[in-house]
Amino acid sequence: MRPWQIWVLIGLVCLIFGALALGNVVAASLAITILLGIFFTIAGIVQLWATFKGFAHEHRWISILWGLLSLAIGISFIADPIGGTISLTLLVTSLLIASGVVRLVMAWQIRQTGYFWTMLFSGAISVLLGAYIAANFATASLALLGLFFGIELLIDGFALIGLGLYLRAHRS
Repeated sequence: MRPWQIWVLIGLVCLIFGALALGNVVAASLAITILLGIFFTIAGIVQLWATFKGFAHEHRWISILWGLLSLAIGISFIADPIGGTISLTLLVTSLLIASGVVRLVMAWQIRQTGYFWTMLFSGAISVLLGAYIAANFATASLALLGLFFGIELLIDGFALIGLGLYLRAHRS
């Protein structure tokens, strides 16, 4: 299989999984939360193992606390994926609002340039999106992660197919 064909195939797989995620955004959100829970659990176990095997530096207690925190987050996400999804949605909403506010401040600082409007628009959209999610949190909390994941997979799928077709036209 040629490289361009591999990229197109990966793009098609992304499109399929993106469509599946958008077909049931709640199930996709819960799956993301459980997967993150598994990753956090493994990370916590590895962190604690490394700490007790002597790989940690003189601040061993920080490594122990970090490992226990990762382990606790992972177990809580696995044990209660709905609660984990809600807390992840709260985190995403907070990050949207915070990044929007930062961009609004940056826009104010560059208001004399022509780039002011793009930064202002970007920041305003992030703040408004975060505020919309916060205002409709009960409805959005279980669907948001799956929706974002599905959209991201679709966008990635199209981009990878485009990359593959570009490689076919220019390198094969």
